[in-house]
Amino acid sequence: MEITFLGTSSGVPTRSRNVSSVALRLPQRAEVWLFDCGEGTQHQFLRSEFKASQIRRIFVTHMHGDHIFGLMGLLATCGLAGNPQQRVDIYGPPRLNDYLQSCRRYSETHFSYPIKVHTVSPGLVYEDDEFEVRCDRLEHKVTAFGYRISEKDRPGRFDVKRAASLGIPPGPLYGQLKQGKVVTLPDGRRIRGQDLCGPPLVGRKLAYCTDTIYCDRTVELARDVDVLIHEATFAHQDADMAYQRLHSTSTMAAQVALLAEVRQQLIMTHFSPRYAPGNAVSLDDLLAEARAIFPKTLMAHDFFTHEIQRQELVAAAP
Repeated sequence: MEITFLGTSSGVPTRSRNVSSVALRLPQRAEVWLFDCGEGTQHQFLRSEFKASQIRRIFVTHMHGDHIFGLMGLLATCGLAGNPQQRVDIYGPPRLNDYLQSCRRYSETHFSYPIKVHTVSPGLVYEDDEFEVRCDRLEHKVTAFGYRISEKDRPGRFDVKRAASLGIPPGPLYGQLKQGKVVTLPDGRRIRGQDLCGPPLVGRKLAYCTDTIYCDRTVELARDVDVLIHEATFAHQDADMAYQRLHSTSTMAAQVALLAEVRQQLIMTHFSPRYAPGNAVSLDDLLAEARAIFPKTLMAHDFFTHEIQRQELVAAAP
């Protein structure tokens, strides 16, 4: 699992930062899942290694323009690319489907591939054999949702040499044993798959929370995740403004990560342009504020990429 930030500014784009969008790359299935799609996201795709044809799912947090104004353009471009496009599933708050239908109607845009829009509510949003996505309400001026993406645990590494030493013939039986099943050999022996597999591979977990003021639901959504992506629109000294606009400060983001016991990394994003270089307070100050509470904090920039490691690998690191 690898995340790439395609936009890290709040409200409006700047010379160096586009508005909100994060891509989650799933190499094992050659898919890209997109979280929010602010204006200009398709231009960011052109500057990245991603292909629009790999987009399978888009998760929208809320209906503010800096999170959805790029959605219709990206979908239209996918249809004009000339490459076969599989169905794209879009998940988001109420009225998202109305918005897209109005855009299609008034622009007379016709997609050459199927699109399905799912209206989300707190709880399970999507599940397959490998992943589960849940959401919960955030605290913002409009209905907004945060998302939690969980990779399911997988059986550990299968010991092929030991299986051969036991006289187990290669073939379908190996597949069953890799899944931890119990198989009966032609000679009557019963072999437990878990005896031939190493420790289970713990699934990786990611939470994406923006836009929101600090709230307990955000902490629970991020509980024990490996990586938390959280907005940090304002510096701590501008907390009054954060409360008025229902956005987070850098210290609020860090408090969420600390209370949720985030395992690997807090990555802050969605920064106000007021902290551009040359101003009295800079983004370096926001980073220092957050690290004073949660040291494992990073600050995202456009095209910043971070690989979410498995817990075993993290534990083994020096």
